[in-house]
Amino acid sequence: MIAPTANWALFALESDLTYVWEKATIEAKGIIIILTIFSIFAWSIMASKAMQMRRAKKLNRFFHQEYHAQKAVMDIYERRVQVEGCPLFSVYQEGCQELVGRQKMIPATAPPGRLSLKAMEHVKRALERSVAQESLKLESGLILLAIAVSGAPFLGLLGTVWGVMSTFSAVGIKGSADLTTMAPGVAAALVTTVAGLMVAIPSMFGYNWLVHNLRVLTVELDNYAQELISRMEIECLKDDERE
Repeated sequence: MIAPTANWALFALESDLTYVWEKATIEAKGIIIILTIFSIFAWSIMASKAMQMRRAKKLNRFFHQEYHAQKAVMDIYERRVQVEGCPLFSVYQEGCQELVGRQKMIPATAPPGRLSLKAMEHVKRALERSVAQESLKLESGLILLAIAVSGAPFLGLLGTVWGVMSTFSAVGIKGSADLTTMAPGVAAALVTTVAGLMVAIPSMFGYNWLVHNLRVLTVELDNYAQELISRMEIECLKDDERE
């Protein structure tokens, strides 16, 4: 009896949705179509950003282990390694490129490879800029989820209010207010609110989860940039300018 009961419930649900869709106004159908497009975009963004952040975490972990296994700060850079999609490596590469560029500007009379405190400040700013750029890359696309979370319920409410208004207008024109006249229009109007909530609720959970992971990755980037500049200062700063 379980399978027939489940099939009957599914059939009843499909029948209800078909009936409500047929009774919905053109405006309500348009809003439902817009919300469906919102939902497709929202789920696509949540899936792509989740995979991006998962890959970034995995690569960050591997790179961090490899970085700490090197004797000198420039060892990985000198091997010309490329790690696509790893935020920590991007920060590291940007810092090393700036460090090499500053070392090339050292006068011939100065100790080779030793930078002044002013030159090291430029390296630090390059690292900070790279951290900001990587954070923006990870954050890209989240604004669409935020729009879905905040905008979808209001679109649904607009469809409901519009549908109820149309229903009462039809009742006024007909001159009688019975359940048979009002129920189909009210049900069709309320379905837009349901559609709006079905878009907003998953988007809200997905957005909050992604923002949490983004903050974790951003803190890891900041901490690594501080660790990297400290190691560069130890290895490359002039002896008389160290604290």
